[in-house]
Amino acid sequence: MACISSGKNFVALLDLHPNLSRPSVFGIVIGKTDVRGFPDRKNFGSERYTFSFTIRDSPAYFINAFAWGKEEYIKSLSESFRVGDCVIIENPLVQTKDTEREEKFNPTTPSYYKLLISEVHSVVQIRASCEVEPSLLSLLHLPTKESHDYYSLSDIVENGQSLDGKVINVLAAVRLVGEPKCFTTSDRRKGQRCEVKLFDESVSSFTMICWDNESIQLAESWVPRETVIFASDVRINYDNFRNSMVATVISKTIITANPDTQEANILSCCVREYGETGVLDEESDEQARVQSIVDVYTVRQLKVKASQLEDKTSAVFGIVYAYLSTLNVDADIGKIVRNRCSRCRRLINESNTCTYCFCNDMSSDSNKSVITSFDLQVDLTDHTGTLHSCNLSGNVAQEALGCKVDQFLTLTEEQKTALKWTLLLERSKIYLKMFLSPSGRNGLRVTLLSCKTADPVEANQSMSRPGNICN
Repeated sequence: MACISSGKNFVALLDLHPNLSRPSVFGIVIGKTDVRGFPDRKNFGSERYTFSFTIRDSPAYFINAFAWGKEEYIKSLSESFRVGDCVIIENPLVQTKDTEREEKFNPTTPSYYKLLISEVHSVVQIRASCEVEPSLLSLLHLPTKESHDYYSLSDIVENGQSLDGKVINVLAAVRLVGEPKCFTTSDRRKGQRCEVKLFDESVSSFTMICWDNESIQLAESWVPRETVIFASDVRINYDNFRNSMVATVISKTIITANPDTQEANILSCCVREYGETGVLDEESDEQARVQSIVDVYTVRQLKVKASQLEDKTSAVFGIVYAYLSTLNVDADIGKIVRNRCSRCRRLINESNTCTYCFCNDMSSDSNKSVITSFDLQVDLTDHTGTLHSCNLSGNVAQEALGCKVDQFLTLTEEQKTALKWTLLLERSKIYLKMFLSPSGRNGLRVTLLSCKTADPVEANQSMSRPGNICN
């Protein structure tokens, strides 16, 4: 399968058994744990060290390997490769595994065996990805569980504490990877933890916690709002501090990034849709971002900043004190309120049917529904100019208009016009995000993160204070 070493006869993982003499195997590393030390029972006062990893050589077969030895050897071996690398293992001990005991703490594998690697008898070689056939690298995108065997985030939230302590599979997109935080335990052991925020079609933010260095390093390779993960065997617990369910990466967990499955492809479409529409910018945890925005701009300064944006990954966050100079809440309802599919987040047709082929190829429509939300285009004007076609949607629009969608739909035309002129006459304090977007006006998209009536004194002070207005 892989062009990795000429002249060697590798044993497929499927064909391994304990009676083989000096076997050599190869595979792609799909999971890995941290190095741990244990008291050596044979040598009082000394320690033995170990770590484990999981390798795969075919879609159907993967196996756990355990390396044991002295501290220097084990740490050096562990640091020599990561998840995603190809390894060759020469002369491992093939041993029948105790399925019930070992799979309680290690990844579940289809093999009846496990590999034991020792410093004296075994050799582990690492091969660069350029030496490996694409068919082997593609195994990194195949989940170790059935593609439909997972909980959605809404399933977890709705089941609540009934899932407390359970080990399950999760399919979700990465919203944010937090900064790793160091800590010291009561027995003076140092550790790290990292919080990853996940989301899917139904839940905008869900916490997954990584406690070990290997999973943290893996998480740091994910691209927020682009990467989709299939996390096999994560533990779900109720967090009293957060008053919500959280997922934890454990020694059993194997995480597949950007899985090549139909379910993951549909979620990927949602992720792209979110990125294009700015849906995520209006959700609740964006308020933390809003609170961190302090730079005040005029419209003219924002236009200058826009001209300096280099690519779609860069953005400008700022505050502008401006009037809503265009707010067509009395226009055709189709230009104010949009219906989207709850699964793929694409716009649906007049018969409330999703026409996206991948979404409709799913076997069950039981989790699909119609999501109705505000989707307005507004103009922002101050004494220096106007920003056209800014996006005011979702919860931010509800807050600005002072009503929910269902309430808005009951208003008469006269009431909508009165609402419009009430808002047009007030200066607003607006927090916004500005970024490049091919679908936006002039290739630019401006999304309102918050829009509230401005305090006149605060507005005058901020606008007149040179240090607060970015030049």
